Amino acid sequence: MNQSILFPDIQDWNDERKVICFPAQSSGALIECSVSLSQLEIISGRSLQTAKQALDTFSEYRFDIEERAEELIEQEAFSASGSIEIEL
Repeated sequence: MNQSILFPDIQDWNDERKVICFPAQSSGALIECSVSLSQLEIISGRSLQTAKQALDTFSEYRFDIEERAEELIEQEAFSASGSIEIEL
C-alpha cells in the first residue's frame, strides 16, 4: 500500500444513497470514498438487507476495498463530485 494514502478507521452508512462512505487522506487532502450496497453484495456473494450487514461486510472486506480505492486515487479516477466510487 502507498504510505501517502491513509484510511482512518471511520465509515458511515448513507441510507439515502445506499452506500458506505469512508474517508481517505492523500497529501493532506481529505477524499470521500464510497462503496455501494450492490458492490458489497458482489464482493461478498451475499444478499445484504440491513445497514449493520453492510457495515459488517465492509469491515470484513475493508482491505480489498481500500486497496481498490487507493488504485482509483492514484489514477485520479474521481467522480464528478470529486469523490471515489468503488467498483470491483
